[in-house]
Amino acid sequence: MQAAPLLVVSLALAFPSLYAQSKMDDPSQIGNRDVGKGVNFYSQEKEIALGKQLAQEVQRQAKIVDEPIIAEYINRLGQNLVRNSDAKVPFTFQVIDSDVPNAFSLPGGYVFVNTGLIELAEEEDELAGAMAHEIAHVAARHMTREATKSQLTSIGILPLGLLFGGWVGAIARPAIGLATPVTFRSFSRADESEADYLGVQYMYAAGYDPTGVINIFEKLDALNYRKPAGLSRLLATHPMDRDRIQKAEKEIQEILPARAQYVVNTSDYHDMRQKVFAWEARPKPPEQPHPTLLKPTEPRP
Repeated sequence: MQAAPLLVVSLALAFPSLYAQSKMDDPSQIGNRDVGKGVNFYSQEKEIALGKQLAQEVQRQAKIVDEPIIAEYINRLGQNLVRNSDAKVPFTFQVIDSDVPNAFSLPGGYVFVNTGLIELAEEEDELAGAMAHEIAHVAARHMTREATKSQLTSIGILPLGLLFGGWVGAIARPAIGLATPVTFRSFSRADESEADYLGVQYMYAAGYDPTGVINIFEKLDALNYRKPAGLSRLLATHPMDRDRIQKAEKEIQEILPARAQYVVNTSDYHDMRQKVFAWEARPKPPEQPHPTLLKPTEPRP
């Protein structure tokens, strides 16, 4: 009768990757999995500091929505998803006034959601799916792991061919501190696939209908065909295709136990979304001239 536990231990030691994968397939193990493990030059503290630095740059350049109902709702939704994730860092959520339907994350738990994404997501589970995907990028530490690969490549430890492009939002000075923000490039397909895989589990664990993420993916895919020029920047960082959607559908069918009911939409989401439409429709103040250090010319008498 005591052989079974020993067999489990033996299998885990003999086939560690298979054992780890079984935990990754089990939403009940969320929070007890080695998500984000791998070669990484950044400690959690440095990753948070890097994210804060980059977030401040975003806040200087973007129009942050400060309407209380919108900001409070997005933070509440985000924190609920974080509580049901593998993430080990505190999160900050902010809304950007932009009609591009997008959300993006930065290292260390900084997530930005565009008003255009809220307008596109007609139901709460759709927005939850998109936000859970961004939380998954942070939980898996994709940004700093890719930056680490870039550093290893630059000093010749990793062949360039192993990187397949990847996301590099920062290029770090090896072993001496924080990274310097340079540019945003696309996540690797492997990173996007893992974020899809984890994000579906996070929204499921938070009580949302996981098919919501399929719905928002399909809407983004349809927009790609209708308005490819307007979405070129979004799709460069979040490539969308039918294969990606089918993989998410397969995950939902194969590893998520069916539930009697899910959260699809709420009155709070409806009210918040109406606030977003009202925010977008408000009269825009005229742009202020840039300040100058030159003294204006005095009028002639």
